Amino acid sequence: MQRLEMFCLIALLAGSGLAWSHGDPAHSGAPVVAKKEQKDWGIAGDAASAHRTIEVRMLDSMRFSPARIDVGRGETVRFVVRNEGRTPHEFVIGTRKENDAHAALMMKFPDMEHDEPYMAHVGPGQAGEIVWTFNRRGEFDFACLIAGHYQAGMVGRIVVADARTTKE
Repeated sequence: MQRLEMFCLIALLAGSGLAWSHGDPAHSGAPVVAKKEQKDWGIAGDAASAHRTIEVRMLDSMRFSPARIDVGRGETVRFVVRNEGRTPHEFVIGTRKENDAHAALMMKFPDMEHDEPYMAHVGPGQAGEIVWTFNRRGEFDFACLIAGHYQAGMVGRIVVADARTTKE
């Protein structure tokens, strides 16, 4: 790798919040987040404050089920992501721009590892968990950024709208 490419990669990773390890694969349950960083799509949540649990299936057909998730602004969601396939998959929440950039890096460096509170790397037949607070309105993506998976269309949508008020 040329020095300029390496420098650019290091600078991009430093600015993106990506790290180089998936962590201990033996971890189970909700991840413990030492540092909460506000992202365009929200902030890491606490499992105890989760309003609901949403199960997402990851399939070797390069699809998620469900492919669309609606949440209210301010809602904390516990995602349980189940890999029902025979190949590793990821569940990464972000903006299209962030996921596009990360997916491009994964194509160049397929063994790149990361461990952020909005990412779950899940082995075949395994489950992972993310707890996330959606404190900003908008439309965001979740995707599998493993090389080739994103390019094959393994992407879903999260729509965050103002919380509904009920009339009594």
